[in-house]
Amino acid sequence: MIRVFKTPKLNIMVTETPNTLDQLLPDRYPQQDLFICDVADAILKDIIPHMEHPFYSLSKKPETTIRRYEHNGNWLEIVPSVKGLATIYDKDILIYAISQIFAKLKKGEAVGKRVRIKTRDLLIFTNRGTAGKDYKALCEALDRLDGTRIRTNIRRGDEERHEAFGLIDAATVARKFGIDGRLLYCELVLSDWVFDAIRNQQALTLHPDYFRLRKPLERRIYELARKHCGQQTTWRCGVKLLHKKSGSKSPLKQFRYLLKEITENDHLPDYQLTLTEDDFVDFTNRQTMPSLKAPSSSPFEPIILNPETYNKAREHVPGWDIYHIENEWRDWMSETPRNADAAFIGFCRKWFEKRGAPA
Repeated sequence: MIRVFKTPKLNIMVTETPNTLDQLLPDRYPQQDLFICDVADAILKDIIPHMEHPFYSLSKKPETTIRRYEHNGNWLEIVPSVKGLATIYDKDILIYAISQIFAKLKKGEAVGKRVRIKTRDLLIFTNRGTAGKDYKALCEALDRLDGTRIRTNIRRGDEERHEAFGLIDAATVARKFGIDGRLLYCELVLSDWVFDAIRNQQALTLHPDYFRLRKPLERRIYELARKHCGQQTTWRCGVKLLHKKSGSKSPLKQFRYLLKEITENDHLPDYQLTLTEDDFVDFTNRQTMPSLKAPSSSPFEPIILNPETYNKAREHVPGWDIYHIENEWRDWMSETPRNADAAFIGFCRKWFEKRGAPA
């Protein structure tokens, strides 16, 4: 069933359910909870820095050149190994590991940087096949994740620091001994950078259909929408800037064509895209994220902030991720405020008074 929502003020109409018939990969395991009891309740999570910056290659061919990204005086270098830069599909392994850690935290269990993963569970959870070639591809992905290094500059006042770190610190693969050689499990040691982001709750929930997106650029555009549009009604980004943020190696002209395909197919989860005549992309929230909907037993209406509110709020919390603070604010509220925009800005002001700039 298709339902239509009218968003306040802007009177934008978007469908709740994107076109999934032709554009998304088929759901290989619709009954996965019947045989993966320990991961069935895990919600897809990714850390915000992974979604903000173009760490991952969007090409299926090995990318062995150093990638450099600069924005507002900050720079980032992603250095691949001889086996190539980690791809956005390799990232599935980290999303799975991060999701498992958050699921354990929710249950009050102890967590650490070392994560053991049953390989079959991972393949099923990420909507992949379980043939021999899929296990082989998993091992190759671990090699690329282990070999990819990040260098960046960090400015604090009049001081500039250069840091280098990896996506993971180590990886182990266990196989059954003998002729079979079947893969049993793999073990990751997450880098301090990744684990610190988890510990500081710098994460966002992904739509379950993320793993059903066919093309690398579709995944990357969804990540950017989830990070920057978040739970706002709309977000606008210039095509040139979006091209830069995506990390796409396609020429700008081809990038526009690929964006046009995505807008015409209208199958991205959570967000609808519109290309404008003045070379911008408008992202419209479909209002399908659970936190945007009032619970069935709740007498309160969903809270939708004015896009300008986010800009004003950022002035009060320099250095902090505004969407992380928004999630904290929504969890903290016990009732709908009379003026949600003013209430959120006030919450941000008090947030910074208590915590100061992020470490």
